[in-house]
Amino acid sequence: MKMTVEVNSFGELYSKSWSGALDTLDDVLRAHKGEELMALLEDIFSCGDMPTATEVNDFLWFERDYIYESLGLDENGEIPTDEDDEDEEEEE
Repeated sequence: MKMTVEVNSFGELYSKSWSGALDTLDDVLRAHKGEELMALLEDIFSCGDMPTATEVNDFLWFERDYIYESLGLDENGEIPTDEDDEDEEEEE
């Protein structure tokens, strides 16, 4: 049996995710980037076959760096601050 589930909001996505994907979603939630993530996922998964829940979950879990970069977050899943820019300049 094949079952398709439509997810229309960040909250729905969160409730259907598990394991490491939840860590990514927690960071996105703290950064208030839920709507941007939903748009990103729509773009990524709009081509080809409809993804399974596991494929979406695995993308959220294992492609965290790509997601953070796409949403303008740093490697810790946070919005970069002016202090981060100053720290990078001092290191150079």
